[in-house]
Amino acid sequence: MTTPYAAWSSRLTFILAAIGAAVGLGNIWKFPYMAGTHGGGAFVAVYLGCVVLIAIPILIAELLLGRAGRGAPPTAMANVAGMVGARPAWALVGWLGAAAGFLIVTFYSVIGGWVLAYLQKAATGQLADMDATRAAQLFADLLAAPGELLAWHTVFMGATVLIVARGLEHGIEAAVKWLMPALFVMLLVMLGYSLSVGDAAAGLDFMFAIDAARIDGEVVLMAIGQAFFSIGVAMGLMMMYAAYLPAEVSIPRAAVGIATVDTLVAILAGLVIFPLVFANGLDPAEGPGLIFVTLPIAFASMPFGAAFAALFFVLLLFAALSSAIALIEPMVARVAERPGARRAGAAWLTGAAAWLIGIASVLSFNHWSDLHLFGDLPLLGGKAPFDLLDYATANLMMPLGGMLIALFAGWQVTERLARDQLPTLGLATRTLWRWSMRIVVPAALALVFVANLL
Repeated sequence: MTTPYAAWSSRLTFILAAIGAAVGLGNIWKFPYMAGTHGGGAFVAVYLGCVVLIAIPILIAELLLGRAGRGAPPTAMANVAGMVGARPAWALVGWLGAAAGFLIVTFYSVIGGWVLAYLQKAATGQLADMDATRAAQLFADLLAAPGELLAWHTVFMGATVLIVARGLEHGIEAAVKWLMPALFVMLLVMLGYSLSVGDAAAGLDFMFAIDAARIDGEVVLMAIGQAFFSIGVAMGLMMMYAAYLPAEVSIPRAAVGIATVDTLVAILAGLVIFPLVFANGLDPAEGPGLIFVTLPIAFASMPFGAAFAALFFVLLLFAALSSAIALIEPMVARVAERPGARRAGAAWLTGAAAWLIGIASVLSFNHWSDLHLFGDLPLLGGKAPFDLLDYATANLMMPLGGMLIALFAGWQVTERLARDQLPTLGLATRTLWRWSMRIVVPAALALVFVANLL
């Protein structure tokens, strides 16, 4: 049985796993459409600033707490609180992160099912001769078919749990060792294809030409939220992966490396998608349907489009699977910590619960599309279950969890513990990081949290 005290076999394996946790649908599905709907280069510029000033500092904090606490997020927070003489109630912050990751994977698996469905459609030629009307209808037909959605949701969740149930060495490590290199190779192949057959100049201009007039409060808030979601902080997964981290690994270097590669993948995903969009005169502000509605039209009109459409959805599947593994791992590890619990049983029990809740998201697009659990109440009212889960995790739980992690790391973690876990940082840099945890990051996340309440 793999316990929370197991260790990654190497620093490279941890980096691959952590990058796999961060690189997912948030990079390849969400980042391009967020950039497309919020000003292109203006959004990208603000996003990069948010990664450096907010995401990386809090990622360092999560890795520090996970390695020092050596357990699932609730256990890790309780252990560190005991070390520094803080109140045991800080363990609730770990529960908040683990719960956020668990709830996210319930609907993330449904989106992963969309990817599987489109991969099957691409491989069987159903995306050929696609126009705007057919593409929109194909996606609408998928969402309107609860049986098909449920089947793909089941396959995706089953694959995720099968990997997690095998433990750290034989499951997660074995998966990321081939998933991540394969993902990067496919991404580069897709990039070369997109730049050669698409409108590279228009894509580059859209991604990197900054119109300062497009930067407003909404863009800043969206960029902070996207940086959080993309890099994977405040979901329990980075704290969990750090629980397996050997003491000799430099946390700041690991955090910068993870954030850099994650950001690079997001940028490359945009450079894959936007040249294809502009070459076909399509709308970059399509929104969440950018990949599932707009891209099939682009692939249908290009040389070898069918083959590259299939390759693209394989790439998207690998990214989704590597993140789903990390999202469910904190809750699996917490269940496995119980006396007499077995790793495999904990994984299948947790996965079954996530799959069951995911059915509500499946039905949100058809039979339950008009089901509003909170009626017309502010914030949560007027939302189907899928939208409710998405809003509650991304707009409430993650900003609140991140803010509390920052406050704990800034005000409760002792200088001695920070020095022991961050020995590669000099006193001045460590002090700067601590004050960012005390003031800058909590203030930014409080702004996001309050804005989401208005």
